[in-house]
Amino acid sequence: MRREGKGGNKDIQEALDYHAETKHSSWSVRSGSHFLDWETKPLLFKLYPTLPVIPLPRDLDAPTAEAVAAVSEFGAVGDGSLDLGLLAVVLFYCAGLTKKKLYPGGEEHYFRAAACTGALYEVETYAVCRDLPGLAAGVYHFSPADFALRQLREGDFRGELVRAAAGEEIIARAPVTLILTAIFWRNAWKYRARAYRHFYWNGGTILANLLATAISARLASRVVMGFLDARVDHLLGIDGEREASLCLVPLGANSPAPAPPEIPQISPETVPLSKEEVDHPQIRRMRAAAMLTNEQEVLAWRAAFEPPPSVPPGETRYPLNPLVEGALLLGRTLGDVIVRRGSTRRFAHASMTFPQLSTILDRSTRGIPADFLGGVGTSLIDTYLIVNAVEGLPRGAYYFSPSGRALELLKEGDSRREAGYLCLEQGLGGDASVVVFFLADLTRILERYGNRGYSAAQLEAGIVGGKLYLCAYALGLGATGTTFYDDDVTAFFSPHAQGKAAIFAVALGRAARVPGRAHFLRPGER
Repeated sequence: MRREGKGGNKDIQEALDYHAETKHSSWSVRSGSHFLDWETKPLLFKLYPTLPVIPLPRDLDAPTAEAVAAVSEFGAVGDGSLDLGLLAVVLFYCAGLTKKKLYPGGEEHYFRAAACTGALYEVETYAVCRDLPGLAAGVYHFSPADFALRQLREGDFRGELVRAAAGEEIIARAPVTLILTAIFWRNAWKYRARAYRHFYWNGGTILANLLATAISARLASRVVMGFLDARVDHLLGIDGEREASLCLVPLGANSPAPAPPEIPQISPETVPLSKEEVDHPQIRRMRAAAMLTNEQEVLAWRAAFEPPPSVPPGETRYPLNPLVEGALLLGRTLGDVIVRRGSTRRFAHASMTFPQLSTILDRSTRGIPADFLGGVGTSLIDTYLIVNAVEGLPRGAYYFSPSGRALELLKEGDSRREAGYLCLEQGLGGDASVVVFFLADLTRILERYGNRGYSAAQLEAGIVGGKLYLCAYALGLGATGTTFYDDDVTAFFSPHAQGKAAIFAVALGRAARVPGRAHFLRPGER
């Protein structure tokens, strides 16, 4: 039975309990009675029926930076100017509708710029901005459905975000800050209490696109998780019980925020998600336990990072051998890669090359500009791999050494069967060329960051996973995120991974053709 914790971010047993309760195992999957009630499937879009529509420009300049270069650069330092057109570019390439696929029988599926578990798209995007060319200062919700904004508040409220983030400098100077939130029921309809993890995985893939698009536009950007949740939720008019803030992403610089005005309560009308919602108290408890409630907690959050203890190098090492600049397929632009990216539904059981894998790992693991990390190359997560078919690399289990930029062989041999089993007994894991597993020392993270550190580890894994997607597609390969049997993943990579928790996984390889025809969408097209 679940313990009743004292609450608060420092009561880390809350996160440990939640993680244990939401683990997948062969037994839990087979003994569960959950089924999908298609009558209550949530709407995939948040709709404000009474708010005026502000259409976004649809003739957009796609991000022209080379995809692998944009993915790997650590935060832009340029002074790219923001207007409504550039804001539209950022929103489309991180969360817009990019294609529609028609399957035999007439079934249609819409795909967005970033991958999402179950294609349920529970992550919403809001913008808080000053007066921009083409857009008045205000608080806005972004709707991918019609590629438009709805104004929730009129006026410059950036100072409220500065106050919520305890004076975070980049927020204080940014002309626009994007806010990602999660609508609980939209993902929990399928994934139940485990959905809390998915909020951050899916937020992370959006952030991978967003950060890379900011790089292409030479916009300063940073992921901020240190803020007072209740203040941000109040600003957006969301309740924190059914929809809650995940992170802030300031864009741009050199625009000091004014002091905040009064923030009255708002409760704009929205269209119900479905005729019935099922409450999952574990999600609400975990979210409440990870909230920051005062300025001291926010400041402590920003100072919490500590480099992990060094790990002795393994005996058998394979230094990364990435493709050189200008090599075949490395010239694909970020805009083209994002539009063409999908989640591979079937792998061809074929090989990729070691230079391809090296390029993907090298470019995806150079660091994330985030307030919970310590700078370039720092991380909360550890990367392990099962190599099924990579030319120039023995099959087996590996640990990726970020400091040595090398793969360290843990055990050699054919592990396709094990890879398929660990990925919830799905064919994707066994058919892929490589499966990348992200693990973390949760106890150490929680002791430094409190319960919110659990969310940060999940988010970082989602961002790096999103980078793997982009790099794979830039090289003409496929990728898909996958769930897993938690403790079995740790056991497989042990003794090296002993004491660590499985966080996220991404399969990479050559995509096999599946029936269906894709139609690429222009901004605002349905």
